[in-house]
Amino acid sequence: MNLKEKYQKTVVPSLKQEFGYTNDLAVPKILKVVVASGIGKAKDDAKISEVAQNTLQRITGQKPLITLARQSISAFKVREGMAVGLKVTLRGKRMWDFLTKLVAITLPRVRDFRGLSEKSFDKQGNFSIGFKEHLVFPEIKSDEVEKLHGLEVAVATSAKNKEEGLSLLKQLGFPFAN
Repeated sequence: MNLKEKYQKTVVPSLKQEFGYTNDLAVPKILKVVVASGIGKAKDDAKISEVAQNTLQRITGQKPLITLARQSISAFKVREGMAVGLKVTLRGKRMWDFLTKLVAITLPRVRDFRGLSEKSFDKQGNFSIGFKEHLVFPEIKSDEVEKLHGLEVAVATSAKNKEEGLSLLKQLGFPFAN
């Protein structure tokens, strides 16, 4: 059973009972997942940008958007309009497929994994996970990798607060630390 079916069949009734919702549409849901990577080092080495773009595309199945610096910061040697990051926004079927893969395959592959921290929620119930290496994703072959880079996965929910978001993700099977 993938996460979308699990959400519709078990999580919605459970959250309705837990928080006292009367309508299925009032129950918190996952709106989108944003996978991002910083490529600030690309100003020194142009290959980093290309490698990061390729890995993000393989991981998500979607071409990443190049984010540009909004203003110049001399201390970091960044100029306005310079490429500083990549991001992919996943919605719908791709989002659910990515989350299923994240929970079932990717998180268990993380080295010294002790569970996700509940401190990674913001006040609106959105959740962020940072990966130091992109090798934990099954699409990336470790022998093909020349440069390592980190990734961030942000899960945006329609939850009103941290407790609702935490309950939603716990019931979907995200492995939180006790």
